[in-house]
Amino acid sequence: MKRIVSALATIWRLASPYFRSEDKWAGGVLLATIVAIELVTVAIDVLINQWRNRFFNALQEYNWAAFVHEAIYFFIVGGIFIIIAVYQLYLNQWLQIRWRKWMTERYLGEWLDEATHYRMQLAGDVADNPDQRIAEDVRIFIEQFLTLGLGLLNSVVTLVSFVIILWGLSEAAPLHLFGLSFNIPGYLVWAALIYAIIGTLLTHLIGRPLIGLDFHQQRFEADFRFNLVRTRENSEQIALLKGGDAEHARLSERLGAIIRNWHAIMIRTKKVTAVTQSYGQAAQIFPYVMVAPAYFAHKTQLGGMMQAASAFLSVQGALSFFIGAYRQLAEWLAVIERLEGFERSMAAAHARRHGDIRLAPQAARDITLTDLDLDSPAGVRLVTAENLTLPARQSTLLTGPSGSGKSTLFRAIAGIWPFGRGTITLPAGTTLMALPQRPYFPIGTLAEAITYPILPDGFTRADLTAALADVGLPALAERLDENGHWNQMLSPGEQQRLALARALLHKPQVLLLDEATASLDEAGEANLYRLITSRLPETTIVSIGHRSTLHAFHPCHVAIVRDKGGAREGYVLAEQTRPAPAG
Repeated sequence: MKRIVSALATIWRLASPYFRSEDKWAGGVLLATIVAIELVTVAIDVLINQWRNRFFNALQEYNWAAFVHEAIYFFIVGGIFIIIAVYQLYLNQWLQIRWRKWMTERYLGEWLDEATHYRMQLAGDVADNPDQRIAEDVRIFIEQFLTLGLGLLNSVVTLVSFVIILWGLSEAAPLHLFGLSFNIPGYLVWAALIYAIIGTLLTHLIGRPLIGLDFHQQRFEADFRFNLVRTRENSEQIALLKGGDAEHARLSERLGAIIRNWHAIMIRTKKVTAVTQSYGQAAQIFPYVMVAPAYFAHKTQLGGMMQAASAFLSVQGALSFFIGAYRQLAEWLAVIERLEGFERSMAAAHARRHGDIRLAPQAARDITLTDLDLDSPAGVRLVTAENLTLPARQSTLLTGPSGSGKSTLFRAIAGIWPFGRGTITLPAGTTLMALPQRPYFPIGTLAEAITYPILPDGFTRADLTAALADVGLPALAERLDENGHWNQMLSPGEQQRLALARALLHKPQVLLLDEATASLDEAGEANLYRLITSRLPETTIVSIGHRSTLHAFHPCHVAIVRDKGGAREGYVLAEQTRPAPAG
């Protein structure tokens, strides 16, 4: 019972925000209309049940006029049913797409807000495949919510409606056994109830493991797709390393997990299907067996027997809702569990967005690091800065051995690293841009790739053309409107030049270059640094690099060295040099 209550609470928590959103009126009207149509369909089922009595009595009595009348009646009612069924499906799909759009936008906003997606990756939640949660599980959750919700509503209303009918028919056609008549009030209702309880218990006992199996199946499928995408995106490196066999083995291992879990689903589904199919087939004849003795004893007419059988099947079907929907319900509960886990992961990542690292604004243009300790996600100390100032409008070179925390320091300054403590003081209202060694370009036009993260509308065509020419890519000016996957179409050197063109266009107040020219030759690197310092004189530039030639373009230098006397292993920022004061 506790699990059922918990599941219902989770469903409410996932579903209710939409019906409190800005789209609540449209969504509420659509849902109310769909529910109203569902109630009308139950009413039509009741009318058809009553029609069965009159229609089959007309056949038994050879009453042609009554037969024609009932046939016309059926076509009219059936036509109405077809019309409302069509519009119920249409409105159902309309509600699904509105709800899915709102829920997907909400998840995208929370996932991308303040680098939550990045912190989830740092915490290891990337294995949960957020793309699967957003793209697939949201759709399944909404579809099954409406399908199962309307199915349950239909079953409840059907049960109430047909129990009354079936109870009355039990009185009209009393139970006959061995030539004796037994007056058991509502015996057909009790028979349907007992039949449904037995079937439901058997189905649940046998099918319960399907919930966990379906959960794991979705996870294995998503993991396999994720690794296929990674293989495609890194095809060049895999080809250079001749890693085809290794990738094949790795992907085959993940495919094996899918197949093993699927075999377990097959075995369990076979058992559940054996029960449900046996139950369903027996249900087709069971009501006739119950009523036939009364018919042959001339206690009821053919129409009464057909109506009783139809009403019995309706009651039994309503009571057996969970039997027919068990597999579907198991898949839905697995989706609910995944979405709940995704929301928990986003909430946890949002809560630790800065950790104990305080980002403080100041009037001065310098960047100041005070009592700053940066740790790895596992809590291992990386680098410490007790009191360091990166001067405004100057270029500072940050050097140190690999793994000493240089890139982590950049992430902390950019406000996306949550592991550590201390204070980072930045100029109030500053604009900051960080360019890594492997820049990111969205799939789209070249113009969108250059101006990311804003649209090209903020710049003129001449601005884009001039920026490409400045960084040594004038030939790309003719391809500004071309769509492409630029991270794959351009060489590493071209990608780094394009990223620097982005910096020239945006003119950030703080520019962090994390080996952003490492793929260029020394002459090309020198030209680009001269370009940046001349075009962005008001920008505070901090670079990470290993080439000694970079010192010529950075008056300030900060070296990261191993902290041998500290309480914990790690590195410290030290040996700061600045240009000599003028005059």
